Amino acid sequence: MKTMAVILFVVLVAATSVHAAERVERSTLLLAGAKAGFQEARYGDDGKLAVHFEFNDRGRGPNLDASYVLDAHGMPTAIELKGVDYLKAPVAETYTRNGNALSWKNAAEDDKRTLAGSSFFLGLNQVPEDSILLARAALAAPDHKLALVPAGVASIHKLATVEVKGKDASRSVDLYALKGLGLLPDFVWLDQDQRFFASYSGWSTLIREGFEDAIKTIGDRQEQEEKRLAEARASELTRQLTSPLLIRNVRVFDPPSGEVVNARAVLIDAGRIVSIGDADVSLLDGVEEFDGGNRFLMPGLWDMHVHFTGGADGLLDLASGVTTVRDMANQVETLKALIDGIEAGKDIGPRIIRAGIIDGKGPFAGPTKVLVDNEKEALDAVRMYKETGHEQIKIYSSVKPELMPIIAKAAHEQGLRVSGHVPAFMTARQFVENGADEIQHVNMLFLNFMFDKVQDTRTPARFTAVAEHGAALDLSSPQVRDFIQLLKDRDIVVDPTVGTFEDMFLGRPGVPGPGFAAIVDRFPTTWQRQIRSGAGGLEMKPGQQALFRDSYQAMVNMVGVLHRSGVHIVAGTDNLAGMTLPRELELYVEAGIPPKDVLRIATSGSAEVMKRDSEYGRVAPGYVSDLILVDGDPTINMADIRKVRTTIRGDRLYDADALFRAVSIQPATKQ
Repeated sequence: MKTMAVILFVVLVAATSVHAAERVERSTLLLAGAKAGFQEARYGDDGKLAVHFEFNDRGRGPNLDASYVLDAHGMPTAIELKGVDYLKAPVAETYTRNGNALSWKNAAEDDKRTLAGSSFFLGLNQVPEDSILLARAALAAPDHKLALVPAGVASIHKLATVEVKGKDASRSVDLYALKGLGLLPDFVWLDQDQRFFASYSGWSTLIREGFEDAIKTIGDRQEQEEKRLAEARASELTRQLTSPLLIRNVRVFDPPSGEVVNARAVLIDAGRIVSIGDADVSLLDGVEEFDGGNRFLMPGLWDMHVHFTGGADGLLDLASGVTTVRDMANQVETLKALIDGIEAGKDIGPRIIRAGIIDGKGPFAGPTKVLVDNEKEALDAVRMYKETGHEQIKIYSSVKPELMPIIAKAAHEQGLRVSGHVPAFMTARQFVENGADEIQHVNMLFLNFMFDKVQDTRTPARFTAVAEHGAALDLSSPQVRDFIQLLKDRDIVVDPTVGTFEDMFLGRPGVPGPGFAAIVDRFPTTWQRQIRSGAGGLEMKPGQQALFRDSYQAMVNMVGVLHRSGVHIVAGTDNLAGMTLPRELELYVEAGIPPKDVLRIATSGSAEVMKRDSEYGRVAPGYVSDLILVDGDPTINMADIRKVRTTIRGDRLYDADALFRAVSIQPATKQ
């Protein structure tokens, strides 16, 4: 018995020693303020690190396990990552470094390289702790700069220090800017031991467990730095038009007429168009002349489906010729602050129209704090959005079907439009018949005819069902024609965002979809790698590639059928700001819509939907001077819409090339 006691004591001590040697760091992920997932990092004293990361976003979200072997400097010499990505496609990735020999393999890459000196491998798929390992490595590197593998250079510098309080302790944490990964610096918070503390944004925050109450503190401080950087960019890149501007030698396109008139002059003053033609400027003092270089002048574009996050979004929009966007779901105060900054000239961005999202409570609720479960909550939500300057209600997938008509009626009484995803357990026909004015996403139209196959559309089933069955839908069938007639008779607007499905349905590991083909070479190398990997595509079973392609083509064809049937379409992307709108417009042309009509959809047609067509969307006297100068002629070749040279947003003028360079993107045009 005594011997057994000694053995048990030794085992207990050994187990305690192992536990004590392991440092566990656990962080909570919040989406729109609600807990949605976590990361757990386990550092051993043997140089091994194990990380688990997962979150749930409306049934989507990754579930990843990563294991690392770290050298004495904390640099990974071996990585293994397994699990599923955001769209639940399987992930398997490995990396090893032995001296100067590096090798890595994932679904899109199988590569080897010999490289001397210190470098950091960027996984194609990552958990948040990867950025912390990189941050520590960059801080230890000469001049805080570190080579990246496969390509690029990362740098880091400290911006601020704040004191925060947690449930059981207080501590000092530092804000760092990590450059070389994205279009603008990434922000990360580390504690004094250079361990992960938080990664904050208006949409989502990952923060050390027990310090959730510190989100406001770090958020306010980080936003101060973001505003400081934004003001510097705005000051450098915005040319304020303080006197009349005569734009000579341009080809003018006014969408309602569909005509392109050569060799014209356009006079603007105080943010408005004064005259078109051979303007008599003798009566105006201090007129400045601007040579348009025989370029194509047209109204600024509208993107009717965005989720504006500030930062690079505003620069990308204006550089791409997008002067107005409709935000289809955001945090109320966050979006207001972004709009206030832009309108005050302290940031760069388009005009923003607000649509407020309402969802139902439950495990698949969207990333919003506005969740309703009964009539009172629904009415309160509509009232709140009206009082905060929103013009539209976007109903989301988890709203109870019986609440949908209540929301629609209340919104209409408040003068608000009603749109959205078709709620789960409801058909698109029922959505329309119960008061919707608009439907987001073309897949929602297809699901109207698949109710026998999928009724709960809160999950990725709303994508996979269409991918698997969309090709079989006969767009000329009586039931489809009858439904489209209903849309026309009720004056229902459709926001198809067909481009969002292109890479989702056509992309697969190692084979990217064509959505970014025309612009991929312009991005930083880290982005090029992600785009070319085919990441973001739906998981396909063997033999489904042709089926998915046919289903996607049916969605494109549906857009053309809608237009020819007289249904009002608006152009929205729900994708990367600015730069993905041209692809959306190209797809409309592919659907059989004439280019001039496509440009009308993306300008005056959108202004008409939002009841702004008396001031926006035309090149005509009295209209707001939201204008773009384009190389080429998009009424002939829609691809030319990518060649914006100058964007005028009222009384502010921007050089598109300079805006792109400010976010590390190569301009579309040549000097």
